[in-house]
Parts: sequence; structure tokens; C-alpha cells
Amino acid sequence: MSFFSDNDSPSNLAEYSVSELSGSIKRTVEQAFDQVRVRGEISGYRGPHSSGHAYFSLKDDRARIDAVVWKGSFSRLRFKPEEGMEVIATGKITTFPGSSKYQIVIETLEPAGAGALMALLEERRRKLAAEGLFDAERKKPLPFLPKVIGVVTSPTGSVIRDILHRIADRFPVHVVVWPVKVQGEGSGQEVAAAIEGFNAFVPGGPIARPDVLIVARGGGSLEDLWSFNDEIVVRAAAASRIPLIAAVGHETDWTLIDHAADRRAPTPTGAAEMAVPVKADLQAEIASLAARLGGAMARQMDNRRQGVRALARALPSLDQLLALPRRRFDEAAAGLGRGLHMNTVNKRRSFERVAAHLRPDMLVTRIAERRQRVDERLLRAERVIERRLDQLRARLSAFDVSLRATPARIRTQTERSRDRLKGLALRGESALAGDLARRRALLQAQDRVLQSLSYRNVLKRGYALVRDEDGAPVKGAGELGPGRAIAIEFADGVVDAVTGPVTSPGTGSGGGGAPQRKKPARPETDAAKPAPRQGTLF
Repeated sequence: MSFFSDNDSPSNLAEYSVSELSGSIKRTVEQAFDQVRVRGEISGYRGPHSSGHAYFSLKDDRARIDAVVWKGSFSRLRFKPEEGMEVIATGKITTFPGSSKYQIVIETLEPAGAGALMALLEERRRKLAAEGLFDAERKKPLPFLPKVIGVVTSPTGSVIRDILHRIADRFPVHVVVWPVKVQGEGSGQEVAAAIEGFNAFVPGGPIARPDVLIVARGGGSLEDLWSFNDEIVVRAAAASRIPLIAAVGHETDWTLIDHAADRRAPTPTGAAEMAVPVKADLQAEIASLAARLGGAMARQMDNRRQGVRALARALPSLDQLLALPRRRFDEAAAGLGRGLHMNTVNKRRSFERVAAHLRPDMLVTRIAERRQRVDERLLRAERVIERRLDQLRARLSAFDVSLRATPARIRTQTERSRDRLKGLALRGESALAGDLARRRALLQAQDRVLQSLSYRNVLKRGYALVRDEDGAPVKGAGELGPGRAIAIEFADGVVDAVTGPVTSPGTGSGGGGAPQRKKPARPETDAAKPAPRQGTLF
């Protein structure tokens, strides 16, 4: 096919089709570089393809070339290629006409040491780890249910769509996106500034402060992900006060921000799953717990209701509860009168026992002892006062002798003190006299009580006291027999007598003995009136 019209001038250049030109280039390259040894660093290695072939690149600091190891050659390799490994590859250069690319078909591989980028990365990792930026103690727990999620990623890639879609499916929350470059010059500074900017948000400000951050990027080669190995990005992630999830690359990709972040996600979608739980699962769990709670409450109420019914059946009736108290009350009421009577009898006996010990001679003896004690105290007080006065006189005499040579002022004070001492002596004597008077009045009052309790006052009212031959008082006629010698004591003297036979009241004397006086005749009303009896408490 010619690109020139009939009017154009003819050319002597050979005309090739695209296929012919690509094939010619392919043959020329393959002939010129049939066997070559290339030294470079493996980049972009993801393991063998499902077909068994392995595709990756070889690079140095200025260029890179695509490489392929066919399935047959890959199985014969002495060691398997690894990302970042510096190798010496032996093969031939060929082109791929379908995309105008050239590549090296590797037949053998030999290790040539660690790659330059990997060595730099390892050195930086050791330095930051020594500073403690990767320590587990610095890791912060993720919030269970964040209200706001901050995402640091490119706004045009598929990563942000995957994150938003996964969050919307699991638990829709507010998402704040900080757009940054994730590859190329200045991308590391933008990512670090985004992390610091989110941390600078004020809670309650115009823009909601995130509860958790996600730093995300899709997969790529080591060069593509190099921005996330920058020291400024790692330090910003480690200093973040907001929990941070690193989701850079695929599961096999590791960058330094993964070590400094609080959590590492294998993919950006996995980061969204870490950030929020599944709302449906939470609702189902809440519903399940509510159902369990309702069932438990119902069972508990049934158990309590059955327990109350069982206790109600075990309780006795009201009549059974009151039967025993009623019986006790009736028995107590029946024995109340008898108890009062017995109590009165016991009190009377106790009073009689106490009264039997109260004899006049005992009272006289105690009064005499008290009088003697008072007299002794009076004598002792008088002796004390006399000794005190003698001491005071001696002191006054000594003072008088010592004061003769003192000035008139001191003599005047001494005279005043002497007058005061005399006054105190007079007050002491009057106090002692008053105390003696009170004690005499108290003694006289006790004497009056003794006289009021003495049986002699009873004898003055016309009664008499009968004593037997031993001088003991006789309380009843049954204690004496006929012919007993007795003494009858009146108020004005004592009369000796001999007893006769004992007769009942109202009958005459049947035998010899002391003659009885005849009582004067009383009217019929008086004769018919019964003899008075002692009263009763009942």
C-alpha cells in the first residue's frame, strides 16, 4: 500500500508493511543479540503465571527491560527468582511485534547479590526500627464502630471506589477523602501532609475529624510503591494520633508504612473491612440477643411465678396461724387471776420475811453506832481544827517576828493577811458548826423515825404485848397451853399472869385461869353485826 498519490514524485525507498518491518526488526535483534548476559535487579515479580511462564523486569538505576522465563526453562532454574534480587540473566533479546516492545528471554539465572533499592530499603528499615517506630507498644486499637473514616489515596483510581463500595455494603458511614498522588515525584510529601492534616482537625469543627485513617494504593512494582517507603511518610504514620490502616499494594507487597501503621491490610478492600463491621451482622446479633433476653425474662418470670405458687401452697391458712396464739392468749387470760393472787401472796411473804428482821433493838443499835461515829468525827474535827489553829498561830508568830524588821507596807499587808486568816478561821468554825447542826438534825430525824416505828407507841393506844417465860413475843393463842407463865407488857408497866385453857372466840372460859372481864351488853344490831375482817386486794 502506497501513501503517495499519482501526482507525488516517486521515491527510491523500499516500501514495507508493518508486519514486514516488525519481523525484520525482530530478526535483526535476535541475530545481533542471540546470546547476552544482563545484570540487573528483579522487579515486579509475582511468581509464575497460571500457564507456568514467569514475567518480570530487570532494572538498574537508569533503565529497565522486560523479561520472560518460559515454562520449560523455569523448571530447570537452580533457584527461583525473588523480588528485589540482583541477578545475572543469560538469554537472547527478542521483540514482541504486537506492541512494539522488546524483551529478554531468559534461559539461565545466577544470583548477583541484593539489589540496590532493596539494600537501601533494608537499611532504612533497620534505622527506623532502632528508633522504635515499629514497636508493638505504639500500636493503637481500631475503634469498633467509627463515625467518620478518613481515606488518603488517589481520587481517580479504582482504590477509592473499592473502599467506598465496601464501606457502603458493610456499614455506611461518613467518609472524608484527602486526594494525593500515590506515585511519582512529591507523592511521599503529599501522603505525609494528608496524615498530618487529618490529625490537625479539631473535634466538632467544620470538617468532621476521622476516627480512623486508611492510606491506600493499588498494586505495582517496587518503584511504583517507593513513595510509601519514604522516611517522611513512615514518621507521619507513626506519629498519627488517629488509628491508621495501611493498605498499599497487594498482599505480597510490603512497604515501610506497613510496619509503622497500627494495622496492615492486604488490600484496600480488606482495609475497608477492617474499618467497619457488617451492619446486617450487628443487627442480626442484636436481634438474637434481644430474643434471648426476652426468652430468658419469660422463663425467669415463669420460674418465679411457679416458685410463688409453690410457696403459697406451703403457707398455712390464717386460722392455722392464729390457732396457737389464740390458745396461748386464752391460757394466759385464764391464769391471770391466779397469777395475780399468787404474786400478791409471794409479795406478802417477802414483806413478812423482811419485816421479821426489822426489830427495834436493831434500829437502836444502828442509831447508837451512827451517834458514836458522829461523835468520833466531831472529836476528830475539833482536834484537826485545834492543830490547824496552832499551826496558824505558830506561823503568825513567826511572821510577826520576821515582820518587825520589815517596812510598814509589808507589815500592813501582813496585818491584812492576818485579818483574812481570822475571817477564814471564823468561817471554818461556822461551817463546822453548821455541818454539826445538820448532822444533829439528821440524827434527830432518824430518832423520830425510830420512835414512830417503836411498838411502845402502839402500847400507848391501849394494846399490850404478851411474852412467854423466855421473853419472846407470843403471836397467837395456839402457841400457849394452860398453866404457862406469861408477862403482859402495857405502856406503863408489865404484869405477870398464868394462862388458862384455850377457848374459841365468843365462848366462856371452861377451867381455871385468869378471870375474864365481862363485856358490856350491846344492842341487838351490834350483836348481829359480824366481826370485821381484814380487807383483801381482790
